Amino acid sequence: MFVAVRINMIKTGNNISRLRKEKGLSIKAIQEAMGFNTPQAIFKWQRGEALPTVDNLAVLSELFQMTIDEIIVKEK
Repeated sequence: MFVAVRINMIKTGNNISRLRKEKGLSIKAIQEAMGFNTPQAIFKWQRGEALPTVDNLAVLSELFQMTIDEIIVKEK
């Protein structure tokens, strides 16, 4: 049986922010790891205004040392 799942952008953003702080990572450190010129995308993720792309989620999972599923917050 198929169950529709949605990613909760606000809760995922809150989770990214919490995990970043727990790991002692600055916005600047994530910006540099991602190769971004500005931190705007990271701020948008944390506010729940946008989601990281799959390749950016892969980088976050390495930085946070956890799976992508542990970063995103899903709702059924």
